[in-house]
Amino acid sequence: MFKSLLSLSLFAATALAQSAAIGYPPQGLSVSPGSSLTVQVERPNTLTGSEEVAVVIGLQSCTARPACIDPAELMGDILYNGPFAPVYHEPQNPPYQNFTVQIPSSFQNGTALIGVAHVTLIGAGLYPYLETLNRTITIA
Repeated sequence: MFKSLLSLSLFAATALAQSAAIGYPPQGLSVSPGSSLTVQVERPNTLTGSEEVAVVIGLQSCTARPACIDPAELMGDILYNGPFAPVYHEPQNPPYQNFTVQIPSSFQNGTALIGVAHVTLIGAGLYPYLETLNRTITIA
């Protein structure tokens, strides 16, 4: 029983140590339909070996419902789906990759949610790990 709890704790700690983050855009940024937007996905270094697989960036409108839906359940319009290869750009920042995406010109004005699905392989056995991130912006 103790070994099972220890293994589960180590697995959870390893997974948390693999987390990515959205470095840009800032919460609440206002963008226009049809404009380009940079989405920066950061991936801090870890002691555990890992191999990056991909990210998916989606955009969903939140104006037709009381709250945005978690990207783990709905990504919305897919703006990017492909490889993820973060690198150092400035010594004070973690490795990251910028993705320039296009806001659809027909996208509804109001609150919107950028969702990022991050897929990586972790550890010596390279087990798959999926996490979702989100950031609220305004389409105006």
